[in-house]
Amino acid sequence: CETCSKEEAKYRCPRCMKYSCSLLCVKKHKLALSCNGVRDKTAFVSVNEFTDLNLLSDYRFLEDVGRTADAAARHCIVHSPATKRLLYCLRNKARGCNIELKTLPVGFTKRRENSTTFNSVENKFYWHLKLIFPHCHAEYTLKGVPDDKTLADILKPYIDPVESDPVVCQRLKIYTASPQSDVRILMKIENRNRNSVRYNELDASRSLLDNLKGKVVIEYPTLFVVLKTLKSDMVVLGQDGRECADNSDSENSSLSSVEEGEIRDSS
Repeated sequence: CETCSKEEAKYRCPRCMKYSCSLLCVKKHKLALSCNGVRDKTAFVSVNEFTDLNLLSDYRFLEDVGRTADAAARHCIVHSPATKRLLYCLRNKARGCNIELKTLPVGFTKRRENSTTFNSVENKFYWHLKLIFPHCHAEYTLKGVPDDKTLADILKPYIDPVESDPVVCQRLKIYTASPQSDVRILMKIENRNRNSVRYNELDASRSLLDNLKGKVVIEYPTLFVVLKTLKSDMVVLGQDGRECADNSDSENSSLSSVEEGEIRDSS
């Protein structure tokens, strides 16, 4: 057993391949490694290790994908005039704010969970927002965030030493213990090649709407909160001036070639 190192192993985790001797050790290993115990059907397998079982697994996986896509295409919401009007309204209002809002088909998770709305009376967006704290492996989902709220106010319940919730503060203590000047808020730049992932750095003192202007948003904004003092593999666009100049034209041309509501396949 790779958890207690005492008893003979009886089980093997389908996801991380760790050996366990009992249900207690299985639960301990899942908690320690944040493992869900579900086999990763898309895990890489080298050609030398590829067997008939891997081929069968891939075949069944593609069948599941086909069934899911077909079920999504048949869903009544896809053909609902009210849904189409709502999505058109959201994209149109976002375009008026200089935001390129793109929506996914119904079968996608982000499409199902998105709760973004636009209040015509207040002329204001209420965004569905996701905050990711990579240094603590934590993420939180916010609903109904007004677009005129500053990013600093949005983050206060999470990383402010005084105003944050005690439970959240304990989980994000590496952030609450750091000076606010070390906090950086990043947003992934969409429509780039997979081997060239870059991020925009946002201004915490400005509103959510101001930070989203001139950017592409797929369904809803996802913000990454990182610390300057800790190493991060997230490359911020603009740190390399040459790359920023080289990619500006290609990004604009790629966006112009994408039809509204569709996502370009960058592969």
